[in-house]
Amino acid sequence: MRQESLDFLRTLVNTPSPSGNEVRGQRVWLDYVKPYADETFTDAYGNAVAVLNKGGSPKLMLAAHADEIAMAVNYIDENGYLYVRKVGGIDAAITKAQRVVIHTEKGPVKGVVGNVAPHLTKSEGERKVPKMEDLFIDIGAADKKEADEIVRIGDLVTLADEFDLLRNDLAVARAFDNRIGTFSVAETLRLLKEGKGKLKAEVLAVSNIMEEVGLLGARQIAYSLKPDVALVVDVTHATDYPTVSRQQHGDIKIGKGPTITHGGCNHREVVARIEEVARKQKISLQHEAMSNSSGTDTDVIFWTRGGIPSALISLPNRYMHSPVEVVSLKDLCQIPQLAAAFALSLSAGEQFKVKI
Repeated sequence: MRQESLDFLRTLVNTPSPSGNEVRGQRVWLDYVKPYADETFTDAYGNAVAVLNKGGSPKLMLAAHADEIAMAVNYIDENGYLYVRKVGGIDAAITKAQRVVIHTEKGPVKGVVGNVAPHLTKSEGERKVPKMEDLFIDIGAADKKEADEIVRIGDLVTLADEFDLLRNDLAVARAFDNRIGTFSVAETLRLLKEGKGKLKAEVLAVSNIMEEVGLLGARQIAYSLKPDVALVVDVTHATDYPTVSRQQHGDIKIGKGPTITHGGCNHREVVARIEEVARKQKISLQHEAMSNSSGTDTDVIFWTRGGIPSALISLPNRYMHSPVEVVSLKDLCQIPQLAAAFALSLSAGEQFKVKI
């Protein structure tokens, strides 16, 4: 990965972007894509769009969600401890004993999720898996009055873990889900802008909001943009580590390329084009099957306005929804290459329709 792209990824991942308050992350994304776009804009709720080759046809939307799982301050007790509720699929069990940041109007406030020492719980038998309402955050306040002066109900909370490199081209971070997606669509725009290929399609790179709490931003922006075809970029579960059932969850490895998903919201002809482009680009793809839903923005984009031909491209991710998500940078670099090649493969006015 080129150094400028790695620096962008690091900054994007490290910038807190909890569901419902993605503004800081969206600013980072917009600053990066502006040199590669004809225009950029945002809508009422903060979905961000960068347009290349405006007026081209068909209109291709490249979409990924900007938000990350989080918590929200729900109650402050008399001793100044904060109690929280979930914002998205955060796991209470792995949130205990973590450092956190509370995002207030006055700026970030540091805190820790309290954890009772095992010495004090020996008489209670086997320790129970905590629920979210059991967690409490210590911000160092002396009492409720002091805490009320610092934070308020509704302030969002994210974990403090940041981007780092491991070995063998692997990276670890708190929020690869789904900053790798917004990174990928931004990099796709850069490749198309700097490349020599003749682009006929209008490309709409989208960093959309609030996926983790109901696929909400994708519904809004897909309806507004009216694309002819859409590629969604997200993470998927790698299954190449102990205790994960491949019979149940598929055989997905990091370092073996991005995945494409078959079935449901994934349009057969769009998927076939992705596979064709991947062969020409010598990009290895892994394959996933879906049942009722993909669990991604693809689920809501594909039925918007009577049906937008859509497909999902995913990055294998170990330990999803944890502070230590692990991905391969080699896999990640292949996604923008694949998406850019797909965009260049589109002929003027091309439409995708299932052949019957």
